[in-house]
Formats: sequence, structure tokens, C-alpha cells
Amino acid sequence: MQKYSVVSLVRKAFNHHRGWNRAWGSPEPKAKYQIIIIGAGGHGLASAYYLGKNFGLRNIAILEKGWLGGGNTGRNTTIIRSNYLQDSSAAIYEKSRSLYENLSQELNYNVMFSPRGVMMLAQTQHELRGYKRTAHANALQGVKTELIGPSRVKELCPIIHIAGPRYPILGALWQARAGTARHDAVAWGYARACADMGMDIIQRCEVTGIKCSNGKVMGVETTRGHLGCEKLGVVVAGHSSALAEMAGFRLPIESVALQALVSEPIKPCIDVVVMANTVHGYLSQSDKGELVIGGGADGYNNYTQRGSFHHIEETVRALIETFPIISRLRMLRQWGGIVDMTGDRSPILSKTPVGGIYFNCGWGTGGFKAIPGSGWAFAELLAKSYSPLAAAFSLDRFREGHFIDESVAAGVTH
Repeated sequence: MQKYSVVSLVRKAFNHHRGWNRAWGSPEPKAKYQIIIIGAGGHGLASAYYLGKNFGLRNIAILEKGWLGGGNTGRNTTIIRSNYLQDSSAAIYEKSRSLYENLSQELNYNVMFSPRGVMMLAQTQHELRGYKRTAHANALQGVKTELIGPSRVKELCPIIHIAGPRYPILGALWQARAGTARHDAVAWGYARACADMGMDIIQRCEVTGIKCSNGKVMGVETTRGHLGCEKLGVVVAGHSSALAEMAGFRLPIESVALQALVSEPIKPCIDVVVMANTVHGYLSQSDKGELVIGGGADGYNNYTQRGSFHHIEETVRALIETFPIISRLRMLRQWGGIVDMTGDRSPILSKTPVGGIYFNCGWGTGGFKAIPGSGWAFAELLAKSYSPLAAAFSLDRFREGHFIDESVAAGVTH
């Protein structure tokens, strides 16, 4: 793998940047692999990377029906945090956040991780009590968060309107080491590392069927022919239910659109991430100056990747009450991503009723922040059939009633 550095950048500049190697190739599929991973988004690529790094496995194919990182990985709002209430959730998200901190150095690729801090506003007494509970839980979990008052909120984010009008800010749950990263760069960095380890990243290769025999996976049918495998990892977010149906079982998930938008670029005015869950909107500013804005998922099942007017109205109206300064900005662009929701709003990392098939799905609206931790846990699950980080997120919890309810406990599904 060609190393990126200041020295190599300067050297190539004198040669008009000729001679850079391709970050990853376009190999022809082999007849059989040890492991096939369906989905070349952040989670799928991270899973393949940690299979290679932690377990020395190389005979791996990552299949993508479109282009690398073209699904939810390239359509999210880049928030990274780990201040969840439930122990199992906090563990996997904190693992992920800690891996993000050194990911650029590990991959030799700048993922632009920015630990700018995330604050979750408390705008009702009920929400304030809930965040006090979460702060105590985080202290026991070893996750560094703190409950801050309105004056500290204003100090960290001067453009915020503390007094209301409908929902005054009573405090916030503040995680200083949380932040953002560049979503595309995360996928590209993992892809480059996977290709360097000899794995095949096969784009424009749609899976049309899953072949099983005697209750065990044998391979997949694709638009580029049959590919055999010993194990199959499925990491396809909102399309998980369709792939499960191909394998002959059902998943307890539903797919909905999650929309986001960005404003026109402006000068720097906010250097933290703010989540206002009572009015349901969140806001940060990108390195290009755009305000990145998101809200709640659509209230009905759908597979659209477009924006809608009702989302603009609801989300922007909510945020203007808290950030009046943004009221005269123009919207630059809007989009949607397909997210997969479980009943308890927690993910599934699990074996399935079919031997050799494993699913990583159900991340809902919180998938990007979990990419490194998810990949670490899913790789361990694929390699060893057990992972301590993934154990609580098994499919068995829905049969046994051991739910990990984060939508109610944490007060937000993001």
C-alpha cells in the first residue's frame, strides 16, 4: 500500500501528482471465498478490515450492488457519540468512539475525525431527569459525560437561544470527546486497507439469491454469477429484510427513510454538535461551512432516498426556535437514507437460523457512529461465532424478551 504523508504529497506535487496508485482495484470475482460480506458500506468494510487485522483472514469478498459507500454511509449526518444508557449499547458505541480517535493513523487515511463535542439539550423537566440518569449510568460505564447548565450551554454554543420560546433550555448532556468525521473518508480508508490485504471489493454486483443446503449456506447468486462461500455476513442496512427473505427467514425490522439537509455555506458560527430532542432536530457545521441539519425518521415504511417538504418544515421550524440566527439561510441540498429499525431501536449482530449466515443490521438512525465498533464485533462474531460486544444484540433477545430499549431510555434514537 502506498503510504500517504506530507513528504509523499510534496514529492508528487513536483510531478503534477502523476504516479499515485489506485486506492483499490476492480477484481474479477473468484469462484469461492472463505467469507463473503454483502454490503460495501462502512459497517461491511470495517467488518472485513478487522477480520484481516485481528484474525488474519484474507480470502474475503465484499459485494456491493452499487458503488462503494453509496448507501447510508454517504447519506448520514456524521455524528459520533457514545453516551447511551444501556450497558451493552454504551460498550459498543464507546469502543467505536475510541477506535475513531486513532483511525486516521491506523488506516493511513485522513477520516477527518473532529472531537468537537456533542451536547444533547434538555428542554423539559422530564428530559433533564432522563439525562441525569444517563450521566450517572455513563459514570458507571466509564464513558466520560457530564450534565451542564444553561450558562455552560450558552458558553459552548453562543448562537443558541436559551430562553425558549416554547421550550427553554434547562441544561444538556455534554460529551466533550464526541464529535464528527468525514463519512466518505471512513469508507474509503477501510476499503483501501482491505484491498491492501488482498480482499476483493466487487462493486456493481447485486446479490439475487442465497444458496443453502441442509440448513447451511453454500454461496450467493449475483448479477456476476454464482459465488461460493463458507460463511456469509450480511450488512445491508435498510435492505436486510429482503436478504433475510432470500435465506428463508424473517427479521424483526422495518425500513424507513431518514432525511437530512444542509444550508448554504456560511462563516464558522458553531463548533459543537447540538441535538435538540424535544423539538427533534440536530445541528452542526461542516468544514465547508454548511449547516448540517437532521431530524426524526419518517413515520411510515418506505425505501425512498429523496427529501420531502414536510421534513423541511418540521425540522427547520423546530431548530429556528432554538437557533433564530439561521432563519434567513437558504437550503443547499436535501436527501434521504434508508434505515432499518428494530422494535427496541437497538442493532442486531447475530447468527441466524441458517448455518454460516450472520446479520449485522438494525442500527436505525445511529449507524455511522458505530462503524468501527460494529466492524470489530461483527468480525469477531464471524471468525469465532461469539463476540462479547455483540452477545446482547443477538436475535434471541426478541424471543426471550431481553430487549435493549434505547429509544425510550435514551430519549432519542440517533
